[in-house]
Amino acid sequence: MKLVPRSLPGQMALLLGLALLVAQLANFTLILNERQKLSLAQNQGPAITRFVSTAADVRQAVPEFRTILVEGSSRRGARFSLDAQSLVATGSDRDQGAESRLRSALKEAGISARDVRAALTTERRQARHGAGATVRVIVLSAQEPNGTWLNGRLLTPRTDRWLSARLGAATLLLYLIVLGASLFIALRLAQPLADLAAAAERFQGRSLPDRVEARGPADLRRAIEAFNAMNARIVSLLDEKDTMLGAIGHDLRTPLASLRIRAENIEPVDERDRMVATIEQMAAMLEDILILARTGRARETTRGMDLAALTDALVEEYRELGQPVEMSPAKRLVVELQPNLIRRAIRNLIENAVTYGGSATVRVEERMGSAVIAVSDRGSGLAPEQLGTVLDPFRRLEGSRNRETGGSGLGLAIARAVAESHGGSLRLENRGEGGLVALLQLPVAAIARAKR
Repeated sequence: MKLVPRSLPGQMALLLGLALLVAQLANFTLILNERQKLSLAQNQGPAITRFVSTAADVRQAVPEFRTILVEGSSRRGARFSLDAQSLVATGSDRDQGAESRLRSALKEAGISARDVRAALTTERRQARHGAGATVRVIVLSAQEPNGTWLNGRLLTPRTDRWLSARLGAATLLLYLIVLGASLFIALRLAQPLADLAAAAERFQGRSLPDRVEARGPADLRRAIEAFNAMNARIVSLLDEKDTMLGAIGHDLRTPLASLRIRAENIEPVDERDRMVATIEQMAAMLEDILILARTGRARETTRGMDLAALTDALVEEYRELGQPVEMSPAKRLVVELQPNLIRRAIRNLIENAVTYGGSATVRVEERMGSAVIAVSDRGSGLAPEQLGTVLDPFRRLEGSRNRETGGSGLGLAIARAVAESHGGSLRLENRGEGGLVALLQLPVAAIARAKR
């Protein structure tokens, strides 16, 4: 789903946020209900106690004095009366909770009642000075054994209108504190993981790897330290590989040179020429394989150079040899690069264009902050499915393996490896007017560092 974040902090925030939200809503509902009940009981408690006290006095008084007693109790926000009917009508909105509490209070006081009723209402009472005010009144009724109803109308405090708001604010504050702490832990885990992923993406075996700072929880620190140790082992293995390749190259060049010397004395001449050509082909293929294996691991210093001037010098070399190679006018473009590797890559692209397309046209330009070397030919182009596979090592469209008709199949692979060792790329595209164009691109960072 697009709404689900992909990052660890985002997923933890979403999961914890939803879980906390459900838990806090349930907790808020339960606490609010209990607090409302408690508040209601606290507001109604004094009124019920006063009503029960009056009911006890009335029950103990002689009948002649009951009316006087009831009238004397009607003061300080309470009015009592003895009536034939309850002030709480049978079909009215009765307060079941207040009735239950009133019944229990009467029972505890030892007062029997045939029936009890309770209801909440509001009244507007005129103050002594100024405008009147709306007050909250609880109406209580208890039926005497003789059928008479003791009715009472007693003022009660208003319920706390800010109870829900205060409880909601406290719930929200707790939610934010817990969620914030969870996000802090998630970010503390995510940042080292992001550094680890970035270092793994940057390391392509062509240069020394970045050492990731071990931080975070102990388990994460151990994982980072293991990653750093693994990178060190990989670099050591690559160094051993380069040493082995150097030894192999040295050991093979010597017998090949010896074979060539011996071949120079072989008769007839045709047989000698074929043997020498085969030995040269083997030596050239060996050189290509060593270059491909070592590309990006070379210890050549990276330096800022005018890419247009470097390319123009190479094109001029081919023109002096009578090759159909041209270069379009180009502006000065300084890029940080390894000159020998870039020269080898450009040569391979030009030779590929001349061999398969009959000619080469070279352009050097800056596109969207990247340096691009475009080598075009006027050949027949490639099928779409071959544009990517032809860059693989030993992949040739001409399968004879004759260097005179196409080489060893490593030229484009070497050019791509050189581009990637500089943080760039190589891709092939068919031209609309016919032919093929090879685009060697160097990244923005290479140009930016050179311009500083």
